[in-house]
Amino acid sequence: MEIDSVPISRCSKEHQKIYQLWFSCADSDGDGRLTGADATKFFSLSNIPRQDLKQVWAIADTKRQGFLGFKEFVTAMQLISLAQAGQTLTANIISSIVDFESIQPPTMEGLDALLAKKKRLSREPEDNGDGIPKEQSPAAGWFSSTKSAKKVSLSSVTSIIDGLKKLYVQKLKPLEMTYKFNDFVSPLLTNSDFDAKPMVMLLGQYSTGKTTFIKHLLRSSYPGMRYLPNNIHFLFPIELNLFYFFSMRIGAHIGPEPTTDRFVVVMNGPDERSIPGNTVAVQADMPFGGLTSFGTSFLSKFECSQMPHPLLEHITFVDTPGVLSGEKQRTQRSYDFTGVTSWFAAKCDLILLLFDPHKLDISDEFKRVIGSLRGHDDKIRVVLNKADQVDTQQLMRVYGALMWSLGKVLNTPEVNRVYIGSFNDKPINEGAIGPIGKELFEREQEDLLNDLKDIPKKACDRRINEFVKRARAAKIHAYIISHLKKEMPAMMGKAKTQQRLIDNLADEFAKVQREHHLPAGDFPHVEHFKESLSGYNLDKFEKLKPKMIQNVDEMLGYDIPDLLKNFRNPYD
Repeated sequence: MEIDSVPISRCSKEHQKIYQLWFSCADSDGDGRLTGADATKFFSLSNIPRQDLKQVWAIADTKRQGFLGFKEFVTAMQLISLAQAGQTLTANIISSIVDFESIQPPTMEGLDALLAKKKRLSREPEDNGDGIPKEQSPAAGWFSSTKSAKKVSLSSVTSIIDGLKKLYVQKLKPLEMTYKFNDFVSPLLTNSDFDAKPMVMLLGQYSTGKTTFIKHLLRSSYPGMRYLPNNIHFLFPIELNLFYFFSMRIGAHIGPEPTTDRFVVVMNGPDERSIPGNTVAVQADMPFGGLTSFGTSFLSKFECSQMPHPLLEHITFVDTPGVLSGEKQRTQRSYDFTGVTSWFAAKCDLILLLFDPHKLDISDEFKRVIGSLRGHDDKIRVVLNKADQVDTQQLMRVYGALMWSLGKVLNTPEVNRVYIGSFNDKPINEGAIGPIGKELFEREQEDLLNDLKDIPKKACDRRINEFVKRARAAKIHAYIISHLKKEMPAMMGKAKTQQRLIDNLADEFAKVQREHHLPAGDFPHVEHFKESLSGYNLDKFEKLKPKMIQNVDEMLGYDIPDLLKNFRNPYD
């Protein structure tokens, strides 16, 4: 699978050197980011119609970051060259058969004089070792010092993500810290949480093909991928245990399969290596610091697998242990599996629930895991994998049974999208499903791959969406905490009152909802909130601070809309 883009590899080395000089000239502040204002000045030298320049920006800035890095700048220059040659620019031109490597740099009127002037006044751009100008963002320092963030005007940030970072540090983080939002709901965000690549998490029972699915997309194994014998004997009575035991002893073959016994993050890196979980959790450039709250018992079952791969430059995959079923559920995990899954669900852009035709039952643990995805329904996709193991008639029955099982667990009126196919490197078993089934599988696989390809394009929109959700959740959390504080007596009977408030928490939620006119669906889960409250003294909570609430309201009502307006297509 490949993400549609024009990588540097589709531009000759000679042209890269030319574009590096041009990019340095166009980038007025030398931060490795070409903003809309800089782009309109530089692109005007091409003398092509404004409508074409609007399309150039829309295609080059596919991730809607609000700026062009060097790679996107090269794409823009190649598109301008095509427009000057009379070619119509369409949204799918990137994936067309155009020979981008042979495209000559566009004609830019007055550029030579501009380059000569720039050479006299400026220094060479900083690069990252491979000749590509390096993006520099001052935002990393904002998380260590709130004062440095306040010195920066929102109009001076150079991307939507940097704008969100500034708003978080200046307006949302103080509210979260005051009312302990990080202890109850989600850890404080760091610079790496904003800069992380989009993530896709795969969930399912053992042997539903999660690891094989990732291998199929990468077209190779990833470092640390294990091949273990299937522990199938745990699922059967003692008689079958003995049968399989002696079968293995006398040499009968039970095929090995990829079996993941830990959470594995598969991400891009300079070389192939596996990094232990304790090391990953303390690395500032990785967004996994919040996992330290699950303890060493979890971190010993967590690792990061890095490898250089073009797909991983855009997407990070999270491979998970098989959800327990049958007798295996009696074996307690040494960490909070559901809690970890919920943590990753909040970070991920897409969640794939994998089933196969022979594992349609939803165990108690799987039910708890799906329940932990509450609030992330828009991210969930269902995949019926290994569907070529049954014939067409059986597949219809399997599909109906799967929808019935999911209907009991997913409490939504909408029907979830289910992708049917066989996502592995083997050819589709046409003998079982017939030519019509093969065509169906190919279309379904194409739809799912298109869904995955759209993830990087929607990553910035998803960041904004999750940021707004977090801000609203933090605001409601502040109302709840301050309300509980207000209900506590000044002198006598504090312990008794606290217990009463916790016992009747649902009623207290209703009071807060009516008082502040808040939607009931935005309130946290009552039982989970009770568990968190039990470790605190309600009398120590802060009273409501209207100024903090006002800052968050202004951020949601004015600052974020203005930020999006500043970084829309400059030719709109």
